[in-house]
Amino acid sequence: MSSLRRLLARVPGARALWDRVKPVRRRPGAPALGRLTYVEEGNQWYRPLLAGPSTFLVDVSGSKPVRGALEILGRLSPDRYVEFLVRYCRRGLEEFGESWVYADINTALYGLSERLGVESYLEIGVRRGRSMAMVAAQRPGCHLTGFDLWVEDYAGMPNPGPVFVRDELRRVGHVGPLELIAGDSRVTVPEYFGRNPDRFFDLVTVDGDHSAAGARADILNVIPRLKCGGALVFDDIANPAHPELAEVWERLVARNDRFASYAFAELGFGIAFAIKRY
Repeated sequence: MSSLRRLLARVPGARALWDRVKPVRRRPGAPALGRLTYVEEGNQWYRPLLAGPSTFLVDVSGSKPVRGALEILGRLSPDRYVEFLVRYCRRGLEEFGESWVYADINTALYGLSERLGVESYLEIGVRRGRSMAMVAAQRPGCHLTGFDLWVEDYAGMPNPGPVFVRDELRRVGHVGPLELIAGDSRVTVPEYFGRNPDRFFDLVTVDGDHSAAGARADILNVIPRLKCGGALVFDDIANPAHPELAEVWERLVARNDRFASYAFAELGFGIAFAIKRY
């Protein structure tokens, strides 16, 4: 018997208290915001999560993340949409200064990747690598995993493919592992997890198939592989061309007790993100 156990044996009720203290079961490498080492069952009234979406609002929306995202966009190869987005954001900053509140997939990933200390990132819907670059620039050594069909001339603009994406990520200084997987995410994502049963992610973005069925499948496929305390990002919740996406997010995530969620739909195409509670 250890000296600690012998001491506990002499104190009335101490052994019973010790038996109630148990390690929290969590997957290795969970983000710091989701970690607790021990829980005392009689006093652990709250769940272990220490920060929800409200903690990160200043990091994902407003002038600071907009300026940060613009700086990274300036290092990438432009297309017509990026050129429009840069003009739009600069106009907002000129008109309203530091009080301007705007958020999109770029600002969300710019803010979350740094604050969460992201070491592993999964993205469905990579296209030219613009949103992935937000994570790569903030976390150069991060393990990036991306899935896309790389359909030619997507949305009327060139969609060059994985070789182009690798070059874009080098432009922003990424030096970590990079996996780019082509194909239908409803097939390739489950296949990937089947080959990598121990892979879990600090941050996940779903921005692929914009049909209700496709978005639903993507969300359900990634939820089990998002670490507790990690963030799930979902694009286009206010896109008038895809009104079904807001309902998909609401049903699967916003009403899901496993998540604390936030949505911005005031400007642009909207963005939502959620922190996984358990």
